[in-house]
Amino acid sequence: MAASELACSYATMILHDDGIAVTAEKINALVKAANVAVDSYWPSLFAKLAEKRSIDDLIMNSGSGGAAAVAVAAPAAGAPAAAAPAAEEKKEEPQEESDEENMFSLFD
Repeated sequence: MAASELACSYATMILHDDGIAVTAEKINALVKAANVAVDSYWPSLFAKLAEKRSIDDLIMNSGSGGAAAVAVAAPAAGAPAAAAPAAEEKKEEPQEESDEENMFSLFD
């Protein structure tokens, strides 16, 4: 994250924490008070985000990330689509082998 994005993020959280409406002008004022150079479009982007989304929700869900992508293999050309479920049914659960079956012990 660039310094200008980080400065605007902190300014947005400070304004929200103090119960002050998050506007581009107020974000700019905080950033200038901190002597951070910010591109002119960042404060307005953060202000628009604060209008559309709840800052509390953004803070609480910041580490959750998105859903994991699921990789699915495409069926081969001309292969029947019903073959995939049959292959899943044939999978057997691996049996765990105990140390006694392998004739292995840590203390021998």
